[in-house]
Amino acid sequence: MAEFDTVIRGGAIIDGLRTPRYTGDIGIKDGRIAYMGRLSASDGDNVIDADGFIVAPGFVDMHTHYDGQVFWDPYCTMSAWHGITSVVVGNCGFSFAPVEPEMRDRAMLMLSRTEAIELEALQAGMPWDWVTFPEYMDSLEGKPKGVNVASYCGVSPLMMSTMGLEAGKSRTASADEITKMCALFDEALDAGAVGWSAQWAGQDSGQRDYDGTAMLSDLMSVEQAHALCEVLARRGQGMTQINGHGAGESYADVWARHEKLAEISGRPVIHNVIEFFTGVDGKAHGNYVDTIEWLAAANARGNRVFGQAVTAPVAPDFTFEDFNLFDRSPIWREATLGTVPERTAKLADPERRAALKAEFDAGDAPAVTFSGTMDDLVIAEVENPSLKHYEGMSVREITELDGKHTIDAMLDITVADQLKSLFHTPVADPDAEAAKLVLRSPFAIPGVSDGGAHTKFLTLGSYPTYLIARLARDNDVMDLEEAHWRLSAYPAQVLGFKDRGWLREGAAADIVIYDLDNLSIRKRERLDDQPAGAWRRVQKADGYKWILVNGEVTFQDGECTGATPGGLLRNGEVRSA
Repeated sequence: MAEFDTVIRGGAIIDGLRTPRYTGDIGIKDGRIAYMGRLSASDGDNVIDADGFIVAPGFVDMHTHYDGQVFWDPYCTMSAWHGITSVVVGNCGFSFAPVEPEMRDRAMLMLSRTEAIELEALQAGMPWDWVTFPEYMDSLEGKPKGVNVASYCGVSPLMMSTMGLEAGKSRTASADEITKMCALFDEALDAGAVGWSAQWAGQDSGQRDYDGTAMLSDLMSVEQAHALCEVLARRGQGMTQINGHGAGESYADVWARHEKLAEISGRPVIHNVIEFFTGVDGKAHGNYVDTIEWLAAANARGNRVFGQAVTAPVAPDFTFEDFNLFDRSPIWREATLGTVPERTAKLADPERRAALKAEFDAGDAPAVTFSGTMDDLVIAEVENPSLKHYEGMSVREITELDGKHTIDAMLDITVADQLKSLFHTPVADPDAEAAKLVLRSPFAIPGVSDGGAHTKFLTLGSYPTYLIARLARDNDVMDLEEAHWRLSAYPAQVLGFKDRGWLREGAAADIVIYDLDNLSIRKRERLDDQPAGAWRRVQKADGYKWILVNGEVTFQDGECTGATPGGLLRNGEVRSA
C-alpha cells in the first residue's frame, strides 16, 4: 500500500494564502493534506497528473439558500460545478429551524417568493425530521453531502417560534421573548451554527413574503438585534450576516446600524451587499465607492465589518410567471402577486398600466437589478406564434416599431403570451477599473451567489469562474494569488473555519484543479431536475479537471463521480465521531 491515498503531481500550486505560485506535489491521506513537496507516482494509491493546470483550494460560498436543496442535491449545484467545496446556508434570516411541525408549510412559503424556491419542490424534497436547530443540524450531518455545509441561525424562525407569525408581523418582541430567542440562539451555537442572519429592511423591504407582506426578520427590533449580538460577545464566537435597506433610508443610517452590531458583539459582521453591478452600458452602477470608504472607516474604528460584492453579472433571464425582483415598487408588487391568470389580468388592467407608466415616466421604475432599464430587455423566446416576429428585438426597438410606451410594449407581449415570454438582459463586458476598486478593497469578499434561490432567472453561482476567468485572466483585475485568497482563505477566516480554505499540511483536502486557458462559463440552460416537477435555470462550467472534497474526487471534467465526502461544519470544522 502506498503512503498516500492520492498524490497530485506537477501542478502550479496556489495555496490561497497569497504565496507566489510554485510547481509541486501534494500527498493526501485520510481526507487531509499530509505532505507538500516532491513525490513520485508510486507514493499514491491514486495519482492525478496536474501538469499544466492550477491547483488551488476549493472555494467557500458564504451566501447561499441551499437549506432545502441540499436534501435532494448533495452537491448544491450550481455551486459544485464552479469549484465551490463549502457552502453556508441560512442567510438573510431565512432558514428552517427551529420550526414547529404545524408551521412547516408556512416556513417554506417564506422562501417561495423572496427567494423564488417553489413550495411544491420544498414539500417533496425536504425530510422535516427535526423541530429544533440542534435536530436540524443532526439531520444535515446524517445526509449524504458532496460539499461541506455550515449554517447560520436565521432570525425569522426564531421570531416565529418565540412570538408566533402574526405577533411577529404586528409588534416588536417583548423582553421575555427576546430572552427566549437568545436562549434558542445559544442552543444553535452549541449545535455548531456559525452565527445569526437577518434581512432587516422594515415594512418597505424589497424582498417580500409570499403574500406580499414584509418578512419577519425585516421587522426585528433594534433591541432584539443587539441582544443577539450580546450573545456573540458573551461567548466570544460566531458572526452576523445582515442585509436590508429600507425605502427612503439613507446609506449612512444602514451602515451605522450594521456597524453597531460589530461594535456590540466584537465579532465579524458580513454586510450585504456592496452595490456594484456592471450595467448593459458596460459601466459600474451602485453606491460602491462610498460603501468601500465606510468599510475602511469602520475597521479603522475597530469594528470588523466586511462587505460582500456581487461578482458575476446580475442579468436575469425571466418570465413574468416567476420574476419577483421588482418588489420594491408597491405597484409592481401588487400586480405580480397571485396565480398566473390573476397576474395576467392585473398586468392587462388599464388602471394598473397607467400607474406603472407614471412610475416609469417619473424615473422611479425599478431597474432590472441594476443591469439596465426595461428598455434594454430583449425578447428571447415567445410561445404564441403570432408574437414570433418580436424574438431577438429589444423592448426599445419594439417601442419604436409599434409606437408604444415601454410598459405597454413589454406587457402587451407577455400578456398575449400568458406570461411565458422570456426576457433576456444583455451582458456587457465588465468595468475592469471599477472591479479593481471594489474587489481589491481590503474588506471586500466576492460572492453573493444566492445559490439555490432565484433559480428561475439568476445564475450567480458561477461567480468563482467569472472572477478567475473574466476578471483576473481576461481583464487583469487581480492576479490569481489574490483571487484565490479572496475566494477561499478570506471567507474561511471570517467564518471561523479551522482547517480549510487554504492548501497546507494538515488542512482538509478541498482542492480544485483547473485549466486556466480553457476555464469558462457555459450558456444558460434549463434543467427539469427538481422535486415535484420543478425546473431551474443553470450555467455549468468548462475547465475544471478535478474537484476534491475532503480528499475525494466529486467531479472530473465536469462529470459527477457520485462520491459524497462532504461534512457538516459545526463552529467551523467537521467534528469527529
